[in-house]
Amino acid sequence: MEATAVLFREPGVVGVEAVALREPTAADLVVDIQYSGISTGTEKLLFLGEMPDFPGMGYPLVPGYEAVGDVAEAGTQSGFRVGERVFVPGANGYRNVRGLFGGAASRLVTDASRVSRVSSELGAAGALMALAATARHALVAGANGGNGKYSPPELIVGHGVLGRLLARLTIAVGAQPPIVWETDPNRRSGNQGYEVAAPQDDPRFDYGTIYDASGSDALLDDLVKRVSRGGEIVLAGFYSKPLTFSFPAAFMKEVRIRVAAEWDADDLQAVRVLVEDDRLSLEGLISHYCLATDAVTAYRQAFESPSCVKMILDWEGKA
Repeated sequence: MEATAVLFREPGVVGVEAVALREPTAADLVVDIQYSGISTGTEKLLFLGEMPDFPGMGYPLVPGYEAVGDVAEAGTQSGFRVGERVFVPGANGYRNVRGLFGGAASRLVTDASRVSRVSSELGAAGALMALAATARHALVAGANGGNGKYSPPELIVGHGVLGRLLARLTIAVGAQPPIVWETDPNRRSGNQGYEVAAPQDDPRFDYGTIYDASGSDALLDDLVKRVSRGGEIVLAGFYSKPLTFSFPAAFMKEVRIRVAAEWDADDLQAVRVLVEDDRLSLEGLISHYCLATDAVTAYRQAFESPSCVKMILDWEGKA
């Protein structure tokens, strides 16, 4: 069995090629993918060859962890039915290439325990479930020693898709709308019920909680200046370089710094319920579509164009 997939042959080299899929087991699903998203965080690091070493790293590899499609084959132990719409957070079902993430392909073989049912009404927005789960995980994971209580963001840094989802989730849970910082004027639109501002235009230096969704490794000193005494800074992005900060200022304010890791099944289920109940909207987050056959152009635009907030690859030509 074969599929067409985006392939990073080596850092800086991307193409669309045929790849061989492993034979599915009774616990597996075969999913025909309709849409997959391009991550300008982890995928860009993989493309540039700057991704920190993880088990399974290496080239050639299929990137992507944001895919949505329909079940084409369902193993007898999978618990799914043919035709169900599912979100797939990547797959490792390849025979001749690596699948550390593995979601950017026309067809995937994956363990059924990894996927989640989603409404077909979401269309391409179903591919955003991983980012929504990432935002939710940042809110709750490890908060206040893991006791389940957390402080929603008063300030969010970065108005990309993750920053927008963090802001929408904050409102969805009934908290006060946050302020969002964005340095690029092209990305200051698209806000829903919250304010987006340039950092230099914000007079506040007393934020109780600041969430960084920018992934910048040079912001910590600026954020320490902006947080109140005893406040918290949450690192919700992915950082490929070491993070440093000046200790005296952090010491004087007794700042807490929390790192949010990868989302888990509880996060995915929680955001699925919020989306299905119309409390969390995924609309208006996708800025660009491209046919998967033209993925080389799509990746270049996603990585280089400031106006490209989220690029979706269309594997069936239906966008």
